[in-house]
Amino acid sequence: MIKKIALTLSLASASLLSLPAHSLENGQLAPDFDLPGRVGNIKLNDFKGKTVYLDFWASWCGPCKQSFPWMNDMQSKYGAKGLRVVSINVDQKTEDAKSFLNDNPARFDVAFDPSGKMPRTYAIKGMPTSVLIGPDGKVLMMHNGFKDEHREELERNIKQALNAKD
Repeated sequence: MIKKIALTLSLASASLLSLPAHSLENGQLAPDFDLPGRVGNIKLNDFKGKTVYLDFWASWCGPCKQSFPWMNDMQSKYGAKGLRVVSINVDQKTEDAKSFLNDNPARFDVAFDPSGKMPRTYAIKGMPTSVLIGPDGKVLMMHNGFKDEHREELERNIKQALNAKD
């Protein structure tokens, strides 16, 4: 009986260690990452001084497919004003992500995290989830999901972070 209790407590504490301590809050420094991308590694710290729209996605996610054309538009429209769209794919098989990208081209940085470490670090609860990060590296906003009716609000947040008029 004592062995069962010890085993149960051991397993419970091990599972708690794999969870993030708490979710990210606005104003908190966004955790850095260094992940393989389509061409070389992608590191959040490389984008200091830029506003980063960080998007977590998976190939099986329907709303993720809808978000790609919008993110392409945002990168095109605001890239020269300091926006950098960066996406992190969380598929365990990178081939699944590459197949998705063949059908849904990304004109922004794409990183691959098959281990799923960064979604845990950022306390991501669903796909897609976006994190708007200011030029100082601090979280400005987190948003779960992607729907047409959220496009204007998300763009408004990006413009506000860039202090952009148009």
